[in-house]
Amino acid sequence: MKIICWILVGFYLLFCCKAEEGLNFPTYDGKDRVIDLNEKNYKQALKKYDMLCLLFHEPVSSDKVSQKQFQMTEMVLELAAQVLEPRSIGFGMVDSKKDAKLAKKLGLLEEGSLYVFKDERLVEFDGELSADVLVEFLLDLLEDPVEVINSKLELQAFDQIDDEIKLIGYFKGEDSEHFKAFEEAAEQFQPYVKFFATFEKGVAKKLGLKMNEVDFYEPFMDEPVHIPDKPYSEEELVDFVREHRRATLRKLRPEDMFETWEDDMEGIHIVAFAEEDDPDGFEFLEILKQVARDNTNNPDLSIVWIDPDDFPLLITYWEKTFKIDLFRPQIGVVNVTDVSSTCPE
Repeated sequence: MKIICWILVGFYLLFCCKAEEGLNFPTYDGKDRVIDLNEKNYKQALKKYDMLCLLFHEPVSSDKVSQKQFQMTEMVLELAAQVLEPRSIGFGMVDSKKDAKLAKKLGLLEEGSLYVFKDERLVEFDGELSADVLVEFLLDLLEDPVEVINSKLELQAFDQIDDEIKLIGYFKGEDSEHFKAFEEAAEQFQPYVKFFATFEKGVAKKLGLKMNEVDFYEPFMDEPVHIPDKPYSEEELVDFVREHRRATLRKLRPEDMFETWEDDMEGIHIVAFAEEDDPDGFEFLEILKQVARDNTNNPDLSIVWIDPDDFPLLITYWEKTFKIDLFRPQIGVVNVTDVSSTCPE
């Protein structure tokens, strides 16, 4: 399904484009950087780069359409590789038929997926395959898994994040065994779930946190959930996040759109289209948020909010598929396992 979705979303290739005020976007310089990975060169590639990003693809068929699509995908990787070359991030491709043994050895499972190797971890990219989204994802993955909040200003920035899952804990310091467990748990979800920590008593007081306590924030909820039974092991934190990760109301984002779209709800979602910057869309979203807050304990409710402004290349496709006008808020039920049966109203 990812291959189909990648074709649908299109590719934001930044070729030969210039901003009005003279800022140049990256253009492909013609140098091949994407490696055709095989059993002979993969160990060298893993050692050479701090992170290695691999596209696991099916054999390219002989028809021109498939070849063109593959070339476009390859060009996305080439541009990302060019931009990230100074960061020691490598890119490669693994053919599911020609290099089947290597794929099994590396743990590559799903054709059409993009995998990232970092510090002996394997992270699957679940976002839109465009150069800008991929570059931002990989840069986030390079960051420390836990962001430390030291001041009131940083706390204000933390409070502004309301559309993503986030956790924050209060610890004695970076050498605390409890902080290290928190940090190790954060690595399991980076960069999809944001982990924060503070070592400052004043910041912890404003958050209502006690020593070694961690709060879990569901998107768009007014109050956090105190994770019980502190202090925690890495396994306990990981289990809690996995159990509570699917929020009642989620925003579809380019960087993790497939994970949101293909979750464990048997493909059924209430889908709402609304532009946040539009007055009608903003009012509609406030109603959605209240519905989510009132039903946050309902495990069978999944509301996915899509801001059409985030997916300009998909607007026409969605309007045609769902027979709707995205210039105004829309809501309906979508079965993503059978797009032909969807019918937002």
